[in-house]
Amino acid sequence: MTTPPDHLPYTPNDDELLFLRSSGAAQRALDYYLKEDVTGAALDDLLFEVKNDVSDEEALVHASDLLRSAAATAYEAANSAQGNTRDLAFSVVYLIDMAKAMVERSLHVPARENR
Repeated sequence: MTTPPDHLPYTPNDDELLFLRSSGAAQRALDYYLKEDVTGAALDDLLFEVKNDVSDEEALVHASDLLRSAAATAYEAANSAQGNTRDLAFSVVYLIDMAKAMVERSLHVPARENR
């Protein structure tokens, strides 16, 4: 029995394969399954590094600001999209809002404990 051509599995094109090959996530997955010794991310691969003298509170405040900016960006992207793309973009807004709420809550917990 042969499979008719219209039921063949999807085959990615060369551009998609090149993108996947250069993807950090794909490389980590291949390293995990194919290498005996998995190495962590090289320091050269980092886009930025947090200073050692940044306090936990400063880091959380900055993370909250970053999440607010990400939510605004996702919200604007959702407003200009339609259908499933719009739904996915709004789900990102929701996830960012939940993460932001958790960060902001952690900022207020020490103040409550001092009372």
